[in-house]
Amino acid sequence: MSEIRDPRSKTASGAGFWEQFGSLLVAVAIALAVRSFVVEPFRIPSESMLPTLLVGDHLFVSKFTYGVKVPFLGTRLPAVRAPRRGDVVVFTVARYPHDPSRICPVDRCPDFPTEEFVKRIVGLPGETLEVRPDGTVRIDGRLLETDEDGSLFTNGVGTELAVRDECNGRCSYQVLDDRRLSGPVRRVQVEPGRYFMMGDNRDHSNDSRYWGTVRAHEFKGPALVLYWSWNYNDGWLALLNPLTWLHAEKRWGRFGEGLSCEPTEGAECARTAPAPSHGPD
Repeated sequence: MSEIRDPRSKTASGAGFWEQFGSLLVAVAIALAVRSFVVEPFRIPSESMLPTLLVGDHLFVSKFTYGVKVPFLGTRLPAVRAPRRGDVVVFTVARYPHDPSRICPVDRCPDFPTEEFVKRIVGLPGETLEVRPDGTVRIDGRLLETDEDGSLFTNGVGTELAVRDECNGRCSYQVLDDRRLSGPVRRVQVEPGRYFMMGDNRDHSNDSRYWGTVRAHEFKGPALVLYWSWNYNDGWLALLNPLTWLHAEKRWGRFGEGLSCEPTEGAECARTAPAPSHGPD
């Protein structure tokens, strides 16, 4: 006896497939919208921002704070606020194709391959900076006050670096000094519409001291919060191995740590630091 099939079952099956496919497309669209207009993940691959950011930290970047870039149009939506001194920012730079160790601002090397860096805003448009060999900074002749209590930070290769608290008049943060190293005094006039970026690991950071200032247009946004942190910096292929997730050291205490440079209440250094300018709005 032949089996009789209900033709409606095939129709229902097809409808179910398209319903699930549509839900998947909506989920993908929402994820892309969040990544484009709200937050974007970023992984820390180097020690240039020690001790603020560790290799293996994963953070979210706020895309809307400085104004979201409109895809394909090269313009931005209105910003929540302008970039401020002390912000930790993810931005785009260019690399020389025949010498990847050399960095160039994107607008001055528009045909070069690009990648993302993370540094701290130290100088604002129109300011004159002087960076001393020990990493201390003067802005328009006024020193960014630092305080040192003898603490040491050991980097990934075992080098002990001196820890200093630096105050810029609006907020304070820690920077590192490698006393074995020295260099020339660097004086820079920050052009209008551009920013001077430095790593907190002052003697081990490839930043504006060596390749110039950055336009606000290249800013993706300020670092917002750490959502994951572990002592792992190998290739993505190793992530397919469950043992990687099992054995890699997790830094549970860093999960959810905020990265904004909050105002310092009653800071002693605020008396001698530059005014807490926010740059042009």
